[in-house]
Amino acid sequence: MAINKILIVDDTPLQMEAFKSAMPNTNARILTATSGKAAVDITKAEMPDIIFMDIVMDDVDGYAACRELRDNPATKDIPIIFVSTKNQRVDHMWAERQGGKALISKPITTEQIQEQLAKYG
Repeated sequence: MAINKILIVDDTPLQMEAFKSAMPNTNARILTATSGKAAVDITKAEMPDIIFMDIVMDDVDGYAACRELRDNPATKDIPIIFVSTKNQRVDHMWAERQGGKALISKPITTEQIQEQLAKYG
């Protein structure tokens, strides 16, 4: 499956720019959201091919947004990659239990993003 749309979810402008910088060679359309609620709404409307989602956000956090998308038949197959400063084994296990496919740690690198895009693209 080709990745044509990528949704980046983070409430910090600096992190949003870091994401965009880590995807220099993608021809995919980049969608952005700054909250879990916005991520759910955009996902339902745009159906991205992959989602990179922060965990700690105001409003609806990344875990809650992931559960909502996981439980919706229309969006359940979209891979969600959590991105967080949390990087303990328990964090990875909890991310997976919420429906995430992986958890990558901040600060993100181009290699981490490219690895996930290759895995699900």
